[in-house]
Order: sequence, then structure tokens, then C-alpha cells
Amino acid sequence: MVSLLLAIIYMAFISLGLPDSLLGSAWPVMRLELGAPISYAGIISMIIAIGTIISSLLSNRLIHRLGPGLVTAVSVGMTAAALFGFSVSNSFVPLCFWAVPYGLGAGAVDAALNNYVAIHYSSRHMSWLHAFWGVGVTISPYIMSACLTGGLGWQAGYRSVSIMQVVLTVILFAALPLWKRSADDSGEEASDVPLPKAVKIPGVPFVMLGRR
Repeated sequence: MVSLLLAIIYMAFISLGLPDSLLGSAWPVMRLELGAPISYAGIISMIIAIGTIISSLLSNRLIHRLGPGLVTAVSVGMTAAALFGFSVSNSFVPLCFWAVPYGLGAGAVDAALNNYVAIHYSSRHMSWLHAFWGVGVTISPYIMSACLTGGLGWQAGYRSVSIMQVVLTVILFAALPLWKRSADDSGEEASDVPLPKAVKIPGVPFVMLGRR
């Protein structure tokens, strides 16, 4: 059961990386259709980043109230909905609107999975976790380019990744009992480290400043 849960967590981190390079690979085409300048991609990216920061800061409360499994499932579902919203947007303003749940979902699942793996697994699994994020980031430009060169448009690229996220959301909800079973087997509880206490840990402020 532990191995199955770990495999699902790895899948979730691939899913986390999938949307991260979509905007950069699609924006040269998107901006022409939307009539937006190149620099507007930075606005969307900043909205996503702000949402990620907010949900990351709130993740401690969410994890303790809902559990890491449910937080992960809901967050991936939010990201899937946001990506579908991107795929049906026909102007710049709706993209900004959908960037909000995109950022909130990405930040929450990132914090929840990092916290869970750090507590319940060895450091090598944490390294593999972020390696799988890199797999997602690497794959998504190929998905987008295939849709663009195939004449399907950037909307199909976002929709394809959204469908992948929906499938993962279903898997995550079905796997919710595994999270509780794994926690019961390990006998470990999530550590509660408030933000004021966390920033006092040596090296943490520098990591926060250097974090993208």
C-alpha cells in the first residue's frame, strides 16, 4: 500500500509540473489570437505566482483540517478546472481570472506533497519527487507543440493537459483511504511549524528569497 501511495504521489508531481511550461510554449501563438503583447504573459505568471504563495502559506491549516490526501485531490481538481478555463478563453481577461485557481491549486498540492514525503519517506524519495516534477515540465511543451503543429491550436494543448489532470483527480479521490492507512502504519503525525517559527530555522529565509 505504501508503494502504491508513493507511485500516486509521484504521478501527482508529474501533474504539478505539466502546466508550468505550457504558457511559455504557447504564448507566441496565443498572444496573436488574443491581441495581447508579449509582456502580458508576465501578468498571468505573476497572478499564478501570487496564488501559489497564498495557498502555500495557508497549506499548514488546510493539511491539518482536511488531510494531505484531500488537499492534494482538491488542488489538482482546481488546476484541472483552471486549465480547461484557459482552453476556452478567447481574451486576455479570462486568462487572468483562471490564473487565480491555477496558482491556488498548484501551491497547495506542492506544499502538501512536500510536507507528506518529508515526514513519511526518506530524503531520496524527496529527490525523486522533484525529478518527477521535471518530467512533467519537460513533457508539456511537446504536448503543446504537437497540438500547434497538428493544427489543433493552443486550446487543445491546454485541454489535453486538463484531461490528464481530471484523470489524476479521480485517481487521487479513489486513493484517499491509502493516505490514512499509511499514516496509521507509520504512526507519525504531521509536524506543525507556524510560519514565524519556520523563518527562524537557519537557511529558510534564504530559500524563501531564492524561491521562484
